Amino acid sequence: MNFTNLFRIAVKALSNNKLRGFLTMLGIIIGVASVITMLAIGQGSKRSIQAEISEMGSNMIMIHPGGDRRGGVQLSADDMQSLKIKDFEDIRADTRYVTYVSPAVNSSGQAVYGANNPPTTVYGVNLDYLDIRRYKVADGDVFTEHDIKTAAKVCLIGRSVVDELFTNGENPVGKVIRFGTIPFRIVGVLESKGYNSMGMDQDDLIIAPYTTVQKRILAITHLQEIVCSALSEVYTDDAIGEITDILRTNHRLKADDDDDFSIRSQQELSSMLTSTTDMMTVLLAAVAAWGVRRKVDVYTALTDGAAEGLRVVLRICPNLIALLSAVYMLRASGALDFFTSLLAPVLTAIGIPPETAPLLLIRPLSGSGALAAGSELMAAYGVDSTVGRTAAVMLGCTETTFYTIAVYFGAAGVRKLRYTIPAALTADLAGFLAAAWCVRFFF
Repeated sequence: MNFTNLFRIAVKALSNNKLRGFLTMLGIIIGVASVITMLAIGQGSKRSIQAEISEMGSNMIMIHPGGDRRGGVQLSADDMQSLKIKDFEDIRADTRYVTYVSPAVNSSGQAVYGANNPPTTVYGVNLDYLDIRRYKVADGDVFTEHDIKTAAKVCLIGRSVVDELFTNGENPVGKVIRFGTIPFRIVGVLESKGYNSMGMDQDDLIIAPYTTVQKRILAITHLQEIVCSALSEVYTDDAIGEITDILRTNHRLKADDDDDFSIRSQQELSSMLTSTTDMMTVLLAAVAAWGVRRKVDVYTALTDGAAEGLRVVLRICPNLIALLSAVYMLRASGALDFFTSLLAPVLTAIGIPPETAPLLLIRPLSGSGALAAGSELMAAYGVDSTVGRTAAVMLGCTETTFYTIAVYFGAAGVRKLRYTIPAALTADLAGFLAAAWCVRFFF
């Protein structure tokens, strides 16, 4: 075969059909560009997730009480109290592959300064926690070992807490705030870390000595968690092995006994997310390649889809604005408290805790509002209380009816809602009743 002659024939054919050759070449370029774009999106997502995990501490190890059991099985009180101070002390003293280790307890509630009282979470830890989670102090100083030993009422606060409490721009260092009924003196402000890849605000927190949170807020002697940092990612498995041996010895577990604790590492989470993003990359590339093979203009389809998405957003915006305005007006006007008191006798009669009335009223309107109401109930009554458990089950088995209708029906242009809303609200009511009765009978 003479490749020179083939090349000359190909060049001649292209010169005789310039327009057809140009269009063919353009199609190939667009197809290849589409595949490359899809791969770039997948790889970009992967690198972004890895960067977020690295910022949180890629060699971090988390130890929780209770065995590694799944499937919704509730842990017993004994299981949940299996971690003790001795476990933390032995891990710190007897491991070679662990650099930092901190006990951890936490409680949700309201931080109060003047007229401002935003909800937040206080974390009881030691000084190693800042190195494990890579927090740095932007202003002030950290609390001391003496503060830990004496259970001193001092704390560090995140930037989000600063913005919520000190609205006039004053320096928070040295100021006294309250968490619940306990006063805390602010000794430092943490550098901002922003939101992580899971949408959690890493600056919405208060950090205090773990002894203070244990004794003054929670009134417990056990630990809710132990957080460690391995020498490096390479030694994570070695560190987990050392920790496992120490805890099994301390807890006097026999060779055939299951662990009464569970250990998770950021490396494990990173591997799981990496495999997920790799799968997404392969799927995106496969979609693009299939489109090219079937002679589908993938790039044009992508841009047309984006344009259609923008048109849908513009179409449903009025519905969303009206819905959110109604939610805020309901909460700000005091009508929510009025309806709560009005519904309390009825809810009690049918077996629903009357404290959950705000959740029942907000849930059909707004998912974020319902989540805030549920969080307030759990902070006030505890996650293991009847009210807290009922609220959690209600959030899981009901729907934001009006929001869903506004978004999906608005996107589809559906206007006839005569039967939809009554049927959906009836389903929500059934979900609320089932949640309350199931918690009452099974928990």
